[in-house]
Amino acid sequence: MLSLRANGVELGVEFFGRDGDPLVLLAGGTTMLSWPDALCERLAAGGRRVVRYDLRDCGGSTTVDPEAPGYALRDLAADAAALVGALGATTAHLGGFGVGGMVAQVAALDHPGVFSALTLVGTRPVAPGPVDEDLPDHHPAAMGALFSLPRPDWSDRAAVAAFGADRAALLGDDPEQARATAARIWDRTPSKTTAAHEANQLGMVFARLDCAPRWRERLGDLTVPTLVVHGRENLFFPVGNGEALAAQIPGARLLVLDDAATALPDTAADQVAAAMLDLPTTPSDA
Repeated sequence: MLSLRANGVELGVEFFGRDGDPLVLLAGGTTMLSWPDALCERLAAGGRRVVRYDLRDCGGSTTVDPEAPGYALRDLAADAAALVGALGATTAHLGGFGVGGMVAQVAALDHPGVFSALTLVGTRPVAPGPVDEDLPDHHPAAMGALFSLPRPDWSDRAAVAAFGADRAALLGDDPEQARATAARIWDRTPSKTTAAHEANQLGMVFARLDCAPRWRERLGDLTVPTLVVHGRENLFFPVGNGEALAAQIPGARLLVLDDAATALPDTAADQVAAAMLDLPTTPSDA
């Protein structure tokens, strides 16, 4: 892992595969570890150069003040487009997970021609906050239990990892996979302030980010082949969000993972990788 400068900021990146292979760029949601190692390794074995990265104020990327970000969603979208060029590529298959999926949608809309394909995992076609009437909101009972969990001492690695496991259990995800991921996120947080650790673990930056204007009404303008992946048991963004997203993007394929919730489980790596590898690697292949 290292950092790479793009769009005026340093972004934490990690590489899988060979330099000469077609680029798959994976935007974190909010850190790169939303994308499991197993999936990245399978994509690389399928002939892709995989680069996963942290959004600003997350992981190994530029961290200024996660409680008061001085940038907007459009800046994060511009980061993705600039990162393609910084990696020496002219185009990339862009993946976005959760809030990173919102970044990916806007990046493809605002920077046409840069991306050959989109993969949108566990996300929705609107910004965080109040949802459109046709979109299912967070599961109320699960959210009540989630927000009732006592917050850990963010400076205590073991306590943070245990908190991650407890959250995963409430959301229907694998607690042990979540425990390991939370510990890795803690290790990769360069700032040791409690605010930075909390932001990295909970994606707090997006709760304070300016995401205007809306982009849902523009999704019909997308021309890149798109894969929408969603866990059927997702309680944070229920599956109706993925269904609505796929319905609004022309020609999008919807892949619903019956045994998945909010996170991408390692057991789904083969299925998701196969679907992603079916997408074109250059715009002319579309």
